[in-house]
Formats: sequence, structure tokens, C-alpha cells
Amino acid sequence: MENEYVKNLEKVIKQMLHPLKNIPLNLVIESISGNKIIPFNPIDKKDQILLSDLINIANLAGSNVNKIGILRSRPNEVGNDIEPFIKKALLINGYNADTPITKEGSKKAVGYPDIEFIDKFNRINYLECKTYNKENEFTTQRSFYLSPSEDFKVTTDAHHFILSFEIYVDGRIGNNNVYKCKEWKILSIENLLVDVKYEFQSDNKRLYSKEMIIAQGKVE
Repeated sequence: MENEYVKNLEKVIKQMLHPLKNIPLNLVIESISGNKIIPFNPIDKKDQILLSDLINIANLAGSNVNKIGILRSRPNEVGNDIEPFIKKALLINGYNADTPITKEGSKKAVGYPDIEFIDKFNRINYLECKTYNKENEFTTQRSFYLSPSEDFKVTTDAHHFILSFEIYVDGRIGNNNVYKCKEWKILSIENLLVDVKYEFQSDNKRLYSKEMIIAQGKVE
């Protein structure tokens, strides 16, 4: 009986080594939060106005970035720095924008999505901020992440957008590159396909327990 249990457990672990692929994001969001992604409708007047405003917001945010540049040593760090420019552009265009409030009522900066904003028709929308390098635009480099959480940031049915800027190096100051924007893309991601990759992890309490340590000493 015990051998059968071990064999079944080994099968489960082997299955976990193969990631699930091409899962529609709208199903993931609904499973985690109970809320649906509302598809963007290009023939809906309200959505047309919303898109027109988002285009203005993208142009303004990119222009403001280019006035001062973003100083970072690596391009993958620029995405976090571009978020305040997008928030400011949303506010200037009359949109109430802030960090999403979770189901438990707290503002949570880390994790998907970055911004929650209310449009001119009193609808809640979610917006993720991204940057990309032209050379990697059509590669298989991972660029979208979503981690399940008991206190998830999605709390209502809403549009889900990504505003992404193509960045380039415009100079160097000290140890940092000066990053600026060349183009932008607005994405509606209800049909985005995502993969699930399992990960085994532990914590310090278990890692540094007495049972694990076989030698220990002080550096003189």
C-alpha cells in the first residue's frame, strides 16, 4: 500500500514538471477572483472614447519620459519607473487612477495589475505598465507574470489593458543608462494565452533548521 502511494506521488511530481500551456487569461482571472475580463468592443461608443483617451495618455506619458529620461543600469528595471508617468497622464486626462485596492481593502503595489482607473462612464478598468526592447519584441522571452493570491488585486468585472512602451538608450550618466521611449502599444488582453510553470520552494525556517546543518562555525 505504501509503495503504491509513493508511486502515485512520483507520478504527480513528474506531471508538475510539465507546465500547462495556452490557458486563456480570462479563465485564469475568473478562477482566481470570481470576476470577468470585459472584452474591449471597438464598435461601442464608450470604448471608442476610452481608447481615444488612452492614446492621448500614452502620448503624454511617453513625451514626459523623454523630457527627463529614466536612469537605470538595466532595461528590465525601467518598467517600474514608467508607472508614475502613466498615472500622472491618466489624472491629467480626467481619470481617477490609483493602485488597486484588494478584497481585504489594502493597496497593493506589487503584482498584477499595476493601476486601477475609473473612466468617464464610471467604469473600473485595470491597466498593466510594460516596456520592451525592439530586438526582443517577437521573441519567446517571458514578459507577463501573474501570481495567484488570496488577497487578489482584481475585485470587479472590468477591461484589462496593457500600456507598453518601446524603450531605447539615449545616453549615459554615471553607471546608468538614460532610457527614453520611441513607440507605445495599447493591448486589450482578454484573449491572451498564458502558461503555468510549477515551482518548488522552501523558507529560512526549514532551510536552516538543525536537521539540515551538518557543520557550522565562526569566521575569525
